[in-house]
Amino acid sequence: MHTYRHWLIFNLLILLSLPVNAGLPFAANGQQLPSLAPILERSTPAVVNILTRATIQTQRNPLLDDPFFKHFFNLQPQRKQETQGLGSGVIVDAKRGYILTNNHVIKGADIITVSLQDGRKFDAKLIGTDPDTDIAVLKIDPDHLTALPFADSEKLRVGDFVVAIGNPFGLGQTVTSGIISALDRSGLGIGRFEDYIQTDASINQGNSGGALIDLRGQLIGINNAIYSRSGGNIGIGFAIPINMAREIMGQLIENGSIQRGRLGAQAQDLTQELAKAFNLNPDTHGAVVVKVIPESPADKAGLKVGDVVQKANQRVVNKADDLHNTIGLLRLGTKVNLTVLRNGRKFVITAKISRSKTAKIDAGKIHKRLSGAKFSNIVEDNPAYGKIEGIVISEIQSRSPAAAAGLRKGDIITKINQQTVHNTTEAKKIAAAKHRGIRLSIARGRTALTLVLQ
Repeated sequence: MHTYRHWLIFNLLILLSLPVNAGLPFAANGQQLPSLAPILERSTPAVVNILTRATIQTQRNPLLDDPFFKHFFNLQPQRKQETQGLGSGVIVDAKRGYILTNNHVIKGADIITVSLQDGRKFDAKLIGTDPDTDIAVLKIDPDHLTALPFADSEKLRVGDFVVAIGNPFGLGQTVTSGIISALDRSGLGIGRFEDYIQTDASINQGNSGGALIDLRGQLIGINNAIYSRSGGNIGIGFAIPINMAREIMGQLIENGSIQRGRLGAQAQDLTQELAKAFNLNPDTHGAVVVKVIPESPADKAGLKVGDVVQKANQRVVNKADDLHNTIGLLRLGTKVNLTVLRNGRKFVITAKISRSKTAKIDAGKIHKRLSGAKFSNIVEDNPAYGKIEGIVISEIQSRSPAAAAGLRKGDIITKINQQTVHNTTEAKKIAAAKHRGIRLSIARGRTALTLVLQ
């Protein structure tokens, strides 16, 4: 009984939400029946199935590649294995044949085949990818294609009805419906830039790269991931907002890659406790600047530690991730207007986004047992490193002295010989002291360890 009642309420709400000219069918008694069919008839031809093929080398013991073993045991060469992948995509430009999908759908693919709803198949060309947002752009021959119009994802509201279209489990095009459960989801560990739409419309394996549309048939997001402990759908799915995907797509079409700049500042969420410490109203929103890199765009523009950033280019900043995402989508050389609250006074600071600087040094110059590794400055706005001060191991060669010593790529060196290290320049000064031994304090994920080298 409750299930029928919920179904009735859901369909009634859809009926009330549909445009007047939606073209609803009539029952025998002349009453209109709620249906998504008219919208889907216009939208589904723009959603495609994607099949990828890749050839990989099978793994085997490295000893078997030794010339001695090959000579005396007549070993066969490594075997090649072909793998296939399935996903979805959305035609967003019918005249030029551009398709939006996820980077993880086509990652490592040698051949990408796009299948349309009408049965036609095309070999797709990869235009560009952005792993940080998990967006990829493909191109096919623009032969009588249908594209989805863009919505403005900034205007979405929790509770809006949505429809997900994709190719789950390779079954073929499938449609599910639901609502927007939440907006501005971040901190999920899915990508470097997270600003997800959360929906309870069923999204499963193979739906990645497919369309999330509104009841006008407009594209509001690119389906990306689900939250699940079993691998099945539990009503928590995530989509990349189309405004973000559209901006990334433009850069990929223009340049083939994303060239991100930097602001040169670190920020954290403005909590009620911090607001109280700054003598601000507890309801004040924004991101608190906790670090400004010397000679960075933020420093040159006059941004200071303790400033509360409330807007970035007219986009409201409610938390640090909002500022991080806005800066991450800006092109090199563009300007960003930051609305800042400082000592009770509100004003605007303009900064010009520049190229990120990641100075590297050969760790072998610090100690011979660190040979094969390279230390780099931490990119200040990369949330992967949190608020940790130090330098990061950006490169490490397998079977090198550094690897044998136990170091790993991504390790953060916080101290060298008990001295706090903030950048590679400080590391070089410590190296110049010519210590007999060296002691490294290392942060690895949630683990802290010490490595002593003689």
